[in-house]
Amino acid sequence: MTEAPARPSRREFLSGHKVQPATRPPGTAIGGLDCCTGCGACVDACPTGIIALSRGLPAVCFAAGECTFCGACADACPEPVFDSRTPIAFPHVAIISDACFPRSGIACQTCRDACPQDAIRFRPRIGGPFLPELDASACNGCGACIAPCPAGAIGIERKQEPAHA
Repeated sequence: MTEAPARPSRREFLSGHKVQPATRPPGTAIGGLDCCTGCGACVDACPTGIIALSRGLPAVCFAAGECTFCGACADACPEPVFDSRTPIAFPHVAIISDACFPRSGIACQTCRDACPQDAIRFRPRIGGPFLPELDASACNGCGACIAPCPAGAIGIERKQEPAHA
């Protein structure tokens, strides 16, 4: 599954800035956003308020909260943007940067407390606060850990494709 590339604005194109692809709502079909009319039905239907229109297309913003994978966005969409054959999931996992407070000696476990999947654990260490470890296989990419992080140290990255033998 590949992310549809975001079209840069004229200013971004001419200045050479690389545009990060927007996080698509879960369950969107590959190429499904090509069918999107930008009506905003998915935005209105999202109970957690994490979907917004970006350049006329739906995008997820985890700063507003987490995805509960309820499917309300797919149910509300009048166009074939969402594919019932596509699992309601994200093709990414959380990633914890070096800006994380425990890595600077400050005790914090907010992300662990926010994670509904228990994908973030803290490893004890001598002489400092416990350090976070993310179990990528348990992370569903819901984003519950992103907004509560007081350091802004959590982001997302694309899931690694399984290695073929």
